[in-house]
Amino acid sequence: MLALIRTIDLALDIYTWIIIASAIFSWLYAFNVINSSNRFVASIGEFLYRVTEPVLRPIRRFLPDLGGIDISPIVLLLLIFFARQLLWTTIAPLLL
Repeated sequence: MLALIRTIDLALDIYTWIIIASAIFSWLYAFNVINSSNRFVASIGEFLYRVTEPVLRPIRRFLPDLGGIDISPIVLLLLIFFARQLLWTTIAPLLL
C-alpha cells in the first residue's frame, strides 16, 4: 500500500512541476521572449496546454475576472499541496 501512496505522491509532484513550467512558458510567450514560430517551442507549448488546461478550466470558471491576471495555477498548486498533505497525514496512517 505504501508503494501506491508514494506513486500518487510522485504523480502529484510531477504535475506540480508541469503547472509551474506551463505558467513560466505562458509568461515567456506573452512577452515574446521565446520564438513562437519555432516548431519545437510550439510543440512544448501545445503539450503544456493540453496537459494543464483541462484541470485549470473549471477553476477559472469559479474565479472572479482579475483582468489580465490568471491565478488559477496558484489555486491548483494549493489544491495539490492540500491533497498531498491529506494523503500523508490522514490517509497513509490509516492504511499503514
